[in-house]
Amino acid sequence: MEMRGARILVPGATGRIGAALVTRLHALGARPALAGRDADRLARVSAACAGAPARTFDAWDLDACAQTVEWALSELGGLDGVVVCVGVAAFGPAPDVSDAVAEHVAAVNALAPMAFLRAAAPRVDAGGVLAAVTGVVAEAAPARMADYAAAKAALAAWLTAVRREQRRRGVSVLEINLPHMDTGFADRALQGEPPRSAPGLPVEEAVSAVVTALADGARLIRPGTAAPLEVVR
Repeated sequence: MEMRGARILVPGATGRIGAALVTRLHALGARPALAGRDADRLARVSAACAGAPARTFDAWDLDACAQTVEWALSELGGLDGVVVCVGVAAFGPAPDVSDAVAEHVAAVNALAPMAFLRAAAPRVDAGGVLAAVTGVVAEAAPARMADYAAAKAALAAWLTAVRREQRRRGVSVLEINLPHMDTGFADRALQGEPPRSAPGLPVEEAVSAVVTALADGARLIRPGTAAPLEVVR
C-alpha cells in the first residue's frame, strides 16, 4: 500500500497506539479517519491531524462498529485499509471473573475487531489491508488472563481464516501480534491487578512496524530476535 493518499480507518484512535499510528499516518500523507470512545481525546488527535474526520463509538456495540465503517467510507470516499487498535484487559483467576466482565472482554477484544473488518472486507479493493492488534497472550495464555487471552486467540484465528479468504482478492490481512507495550493499558483493566512485568516496548516501535507492514502488504508483526519486532511478509 502506498501511504500517501491512503484512506485508512483506525478504530481505537484515542488509545496510545492508535493515536500514535494516526499521527504517523497523517505525517506520511495518508488520509486517516479516527474512531474512539473518548470524545475529548479524539478531538485533540483529530486536531493534530489537520482536522481528520473523527467519530465516537463504543466497541461493545457491534452495530456501531459496522456503522463506523460506513461513516468512514462516506467521509473518505472509499477505504484502502482498516487498522483496529481497540482492546481491554481483565486480570484474576478465571472463576473470579464475572460473566458480565468476560462478555465485555470478548466483545471488545474479539467481536468488535471482527465487526469492523467484516463490514470493511467487501469495500476494500486489491492492494488494501485489513488489520487488527492481537498480542502474545493469544499464544502464551498466561495464568490470571484467561478471558483476555482467549479473546485475542479467537481474533488471531479469525484473521488467519479471513486472510485465506481474501488472498484471491489481493487484500492483505495483517495480525499485529504485540508484546507488552509501554501504554498503561494494563492499568486500565476492567478487573484485577496486572502482573509485574519489565518495562514495555515503546509505542513508536510498534507504530514503525505497523507502517512498514501496511506498506509491504505483510501478514504478521511479532516479537523478533534480531529486533524487538519483526514484520513477516
